[in-house]
Amino acid sequence: MSCATSADVREHRTVLLDSAIEMLVTDPKAVYLDATYGRGGHARRILQRLAPDGRLIALDRDPDAARDASSIADPRFEFVRTRFSRLTEVLAERAVSAIGGLLMDLGVSSPQLDDAARGFSLRLDGPLDMRMDPDSGPSAAQWLAQADLAQVRRVLREYGDERFAAQIAKAIVARRSDGRPLERTSELAAVVARAIPVKDRKDPNQHPATRTFQALRIFLNQELEELALTLEASVAWMAPGARMVVISFHSLEDRIVKTFVSRNAHPERHLPRLPLRATQLPPPLLRPLARVRPDPAEVAANPRARSALMRVAERTAAPAQAGVQC
Repeated sequence: MSCATSADVREHRTVLLDSAIEMLVTDPKAVYLDATYGRGGHARRILQRLAPDGRLIALDRDPDAARDASSIADPRFEFVRTRFSRLTEVLAERAVSAIGGLLMDLGVSSPQLDDAARGFSLRLDGPLDMRMDPDSGPSAAQWLAQADLAQVRRVLREYGDERFAAQIAKAIVARRSDGRPLERTSELAAVVARAIPVKDRKDPNQHPATRTFQALRIFLNQELEELALTLEASVAWMAPGARMVVISFHSLEDRIVKTFVSRNAHPERHLPRLPLRATQLPPPLLRPLARVRPDPAEVAANPRARSALMRVAERTAAPAQAGVQC
């Protein structure tokens, strides 16, 4: 996500804001779900498009997001501090029968990156935390203090696609063995930089610890698992014609979204090769609508938008039972 706090909306630009809201809001009277409130960039724009009897429910597990959301005094708006994979419980508790659209702006937000105390940025010295919800689960420092060599190597490979995962994992464990646990972002960045020979670095403009920080953040926050669970649960709650708008920032996220949309748009392609009649095939539940990247002007104004990719899919009229994975 690339959103702003209520006090500095002018400083932080929400990625693909106009395109996302234009694709998302098709029925101003419907209930919409902003699954990644961030600092309210999308939420405020959605509210501008809603009718007096429309409704917006926003989710986020970040306490700073909760504080920002408290500044929105609009009876059509409700914020829930929780993981977005709990959308079924949230909607059921509020007696929502269907939603008119779902927005997900994935990843870490600009305010999170720019706050050294959160530990997301390798360029700012701060506590090695990386949790989107600081009240839940181990911090990066706590996990690295107890994870074995194989666990660290696996996380760096699977979540960061880091080709030097073995060398980096050995360096991290060796540092810990010397009685010097990693507690600061600058310490981890330095350990990783020393583990990767300068001659082997592909991109001299990218910090050598970029993939390590990405991998640890995704793993600790269970970002890919959360995404998969939310996508699976969401279709059953979408009214016919409702839109799913997902903005991702790296290939691991986008691959999950792309595969999910394809599986629900073309279920026949994902079935075992059995002799089936056309009437026996499951109906498509989604229809792909768009694949959008920021234009050069937006990237120039907001460099963090350069890796963004938005996919949009529309719910078909095929029946699906609420709460059942599709």
